Amino acid sequence: MADEQPTTAQDATAEPASAAPPREQSPLSVGSADDPFAERPEAFVGAAFAGGLALALIMKRLAR
Repeated sequence: MADEQPTTAQDATAEPASAAPPREQSPLSVGSADDPFAERPEAFVGAAFAGGLALALIMKRLAR
């Protein structure tokens, strides 16, 4: 065991860490075709505002 020399050769099948993933496996491309808000992301902002306003009004009524 002490006779063994450490090897510095790299495995030929290993990909470098800086290699980009294949296009079909990118997290940015997942679900973009089925997303109804993909064309209009401002709809998320409007929905969040309306939901927050509705929650505030409900909590205001419950606090009375």
